[in-house]
Amino acid sequence: MLFQATDRLYHTTDKIFQIVECKQCRLIRLEPRPRPKELKRYYPDTYWFAPEGAAGRLEEAYRRFVLRDHVAFVRQALAHSDGEGYVVDVGCGNGLLLSVLPWPKILGLDSSREALAIAWRQNGVPGACADLVSAPLAPESCSVLTMFHVLEHLFNPVEYLQAAHKLLKPEGRLVVQVPNASCWQFMLFAEKWNGIDAPRHLFNYRQRDLENMLEFCGFEVVRRKHFSLRDNPAGLATTIVPGLDPMARRVRRVQESSLVRLLKDAVYAGLTLAAVPFTLIEAACGAGSSIMIEARKKR
Repeated sequence: MLFQATDRLYHTTDKIFQIVECKQCRLIRLEPRPRPKELKRYYPDTYWFAPEGAAGRLEEAYRRFVLRDHVAFVRQALAHSDGEGYVVDVGCGNGLLLSVLPWPKILGLDSSREALAIAWRQNGVPGACADLVSAPLAPESCSVLTMFHVLEHLFNPVEYLQAAHKLLKPEGRLVVQVPNASCWQFMLFAEKWNGIDAPRHLFNYRQRDLENMLEFCGFEVVRRKHFSLRDNPAGLATTIVPGLDPMARRVRRVQESSLVRLLKDAVYAGLTLAAVPFTLIEAACGAGSSIMIEARKKR
């Protein structure tokens, strides 16, 4: 056992979980792993929804701004692909990523019907309430498949990657992103690192863990990126003061006046901005708190 962890972000449970490391392969995982019915309780229905009104519009504008790293990475993956099939975003949420991609054939997959309804209503993104294994897609019908912060949540990530391999065209591209357990932040903060996110993250991958799993499933890595403007600085701010995270406060239904909410948001934004230099240096040394990979089928 490496250490014990609790749900320090959303406070959905008081249970204490163990974070263990396999003696043979050194993969880090949550123990005991929650059963599927139990795991659902740790995902509030609207945990990612933006608030309504001016605050919601401001948050949406911020999300669009910080999503540029992801969009540029996917566009380059598209340029490497054959360019004829679908672009599918697994765990699409409100469909924001797909909505800003200039691509005619897009599909979002998500387990939340509410999320898919918002994706269609607000962003015009068609979706299916399904996992990748049961997706309504023909073999070799996809040019690009994206999985941003998906694999760490799955009971059987190998099954998902094998399904992706079947769905991708011969020159298709897989884009995955996970928290990077070989980052400096994990060494500094251990169980308090935001990337642990117990009990929702069932596995915590080092870069080599992810690449070994991709190779086992028939992929070879084309590109790597260790910095995400959306995830790395904000992740460090949340690690330091999880009680200021705007999403966590909404999920926990923290009672606060408009003035207090504004002050907390301002402090959190300041922390996020201050975290940028450290997270850039961390990423430049190949130890960023997230790892984004483009992979293709082995030739």
